[in-house]
Amino acid sequence: MNKPIIMLGNGGHASVLTEILLSQNRNIIGFTSPKKEENQFGIPYLGNDEMILKYDSKEVELVLGIGSVCVNDFRRKIFELFINEDYTFVNVIHPSAILAPSVKLGQGVQIMAGAIIQTNTTIDDNTIVNTGSKIDHDCEIGAHVHLAPGTTLSGGVKIGNGTHVGTGASIIQNIRIGNNCLVGAGAVVIHDINHDVKAVGVPAKEVR
Repeated sequence: MNKPIIMLGNGGHASVLTEILLSQNRNIIGFTSPKKEENQFGIPYLGNDEMILKYDSKEVELVLGIGSVCVNDFRRKIFELFINEDYTFVNVIHPSAILAPSVKLGQGVQIMAGAIIQTNTTIDDNTIVNTGSKIDHDCEIGAHVHLAPGTTLSGGVKIGNGTHVGTGASIIQNIRIGNNCLVGAGAVVIHDINHDVKAVGVPAKEVR
């Protein structure tokens, strides 16, 4: 049985997730934000994130509506804070996304409109697969990753935790990308990338 949802955040990313959930008739009882704001969907403001702790973790589910535009661990810290308090994050999947039956998802995964995820791919906790991204067979995507709109991963790609892959980037088959990397928008990755590296260009090269 679906539980009521609390949305963390009220910005653009939260709006996209809210619209998906409302289209699926999910009950969003309120949103949190550092300061009181209006919500375009009329969802009530509950207070800051600490207000969530007043709700029984067995009676509500959470959605992390805070997006990311680069490598940062803000989303991870919030996610882990509430996981450690026994709250559950909902997977949000747009109805136009295509997922092969063998795809395995962690907790709190968000898959946006037009995404395609192929056979035997695994996606770990709190990862965003944004609009129109394409992930081919046998890919392994870590936790707290953001695949920005229009990214393309060929088969067998592995991406480490906390990595951000920019808009329109392409990664050829069997590439390994480490943890906490930034792959620039439009980059074409043809070689493995170590941990904590920023890579940009065609072909992608490390920059300092």
